[in-house]
Amino acid sequence: MLKGQGRITEINVAETLKDVRRALLDADVNFKIAKQFTEEVKEEALGQKILSSVKPSEMMVKIVHDHLARLMGGEHEAIQLKGNPLVILVAGLQGSGKTTFSGKLALLLKSKHGKQPLLAACDVYRPAAIEQLKVIGEQVHVPVYTEEGNMNPVKIAKAAIREAKMRGHSAVIIDTAGRLAIDEQMMQEIAAIKDAVTPHEILFVVDAMTGQDAVNTAKEFNERLDYHGVVLTKLDGDTRGGAALSIRSVVEKPIKYVGTGEKMDALDAFHPSRMADRILGMGDIVSLVEKAQEQYDQEEARKLQKKIAKNQFDFTDFMSQIQQIKKMGNIKDLASMIPGMGKAMKNLDIDDDAFKGIEAIINSMTPEERSNPAILNGSRRKRIADGSGTTVPDVNKLVKQFDETRKMMKMMTSSKGRARMPRMR
Repeated sequence: MLKGQGRITEINVAETLKDVRRALLDADVNFKIAKQFTEEVKEEALGQKILSSVKPSEMMVKIVHDHLARLMGGEHEAIQLKGNPLVILVAGLQGSGKTTFSGKLALLLKSKHGKQPLLAACDVYRPAAIEQLKVIGEQVHVPVYTEEGNMNPVKIAKAAIREAKMRGHSAVIIDTAGRLAIDEQMMQEIAAIKDAVTPHEILFVVDAMTGQDAVNTAKEFNERLDYHGVVLTKLDGDTRGGAALSIRSVVEKPIKYVGTGEKMDALDAFHPSRMADRILGMGDIVSLVEKAQEQYDQEEARKLQKKIAKNQFDFTDFMSQIQQIKKMGNIKDLASMIPGMGKAMKNLDIDDDAFKGIEAIINSMTPEERSNPAILNGSRRKRIADGSGTTVPDVNKLVKQFDETRKMMKMMTSSKGRARMPRMR
């Protein structure tokens, strides 16, 4: 905590910067970059006048946060969407998540940008790479262009673009081969594909968990490809995203997307300000709200509010709310977006089937029991426990939690001085 009053001084800044450096290193930011960053922040902060309503510690957090966001690009940079067809070349090492990202990007282009994508299988070396892309293509309902027996990825890429023009596809995503390490043959091949198809967008995919190695590979790929942007994959609840800061500092190319989970819709646009929150352990509440809004049905919410007000909220509504939460993604990843939860979640193993027992209990109830929980006597609870593979204490616990939730919801909706949601900046 900073102790200065009117302005930030050398003495009251030292302790804070020690904590900042520790947070950066915990997030796997390169040591040299972390040191340089804290020196720049110190220079920016020293002597700054503090508004009477703001504590020096709060001012320092803002300076650190804003500086971090600026270093990572300041604003979100979207990918190029013009092209007939739009050609996107996907590059990276083996195991970085290129193929999965290609499928996620295809789904995003289709669902959010109205494109009709075609996936091109140009990884002709890795066993089962083409099969993997076909499976992913089926999952996202996007066709995959392949050429059996053709071992020339340059020819396959050119043929895929011809096919796209012929069949009216408005985007082609070229999934290329990776290696376990950078080698000359790989670099020559990806450069040859680039020269042959002149892509509108070249994206370098890197595993956020590889830390410092990610920076070195990003640099070497950029020297050969001069790519347009970076994609960070596997940025789940355990990873704070320091690689984002390190890569941006070294290659000066924008990070455009982050993969935040295994599901095909777990791909988010990269926002430097939100990543700064995450690196500093402040969560990512804006992304959490956005995920909630994607699943939010205003008409359903109005109906639900009326039911709560009349104390008619039942187990069917409860089950519906669980389904909404599950649609938002992996439970651990969602929880890690809540400020202060990132570190707490690090070593916790939260099963994605956390709601399984609750769903089983509710599914074992009759429609009458779901809509009128008051009739759940001892014999009914025993039958429900047997039917759901749980115990009577499990059923009792759920019914008790449900009653408490219902009372709280009723209290909140009927309260005259309804609390306003805090404004988000």
